[in-house]
Amino acid sequence: MDIVTLLPFIVLIGAMFLMTRSAKKKQQAAANMRNQMQPGTGVRTIGGLYATVKEVNDDTVVLEAAPGVHLVFAKNAIGAVLDDAEYNRIVHGDDDDALKSDTPVVPDDASSLTEDAKDDKIDLGKKDAEAEGAGSAPEAKDAKDAKDDEKTDGDTDAK
Repeated sequence: MDIVTLLPFIVLIGAMFLMTRSAKKKQQAAANMRNQMQPGTGVRTIGGLYATVKEVNDDTVVLEAAPGVHLVFAKNAIGAVLDDAEYNRIVHGDDDDALKSDTPVVPDDASSLTEDAKDDKIDLGKKDAEAEGAGSAPEAKDAKDAKDDEKTDGDTDAK
């Protein structure tokens, strides 16, 4: 067998090895994160539930979602272990003042764009067109009204 024939198989096996290696690293990091849980730690489940750890067992975790509401979850269902500052910011809304002072306030609508503008109507140039055709416009309107008056029921403007 020639090395050129075996080269695609070698590359394929190498790619599979690298992919499984990175997946194992991610699983190991997740397991380490879950092992760091201790009572009082804030967590987010894979379903998006924010809660506080009350008890850690071998395969399960008891979470307190609200005062007096205890839930039993599998350890694998914990998506992230949060530090205290992040948990309090998300759940309790703490430290909002620090965030607001650093970032500019963006309004939800376009009302801030028109604060400096006057409440005058915008002139689109229709006044100039009316001034130029002021003599012919009433005559044309009268001729059309006269033509409409001559019609009887069932007559149309179609030619």
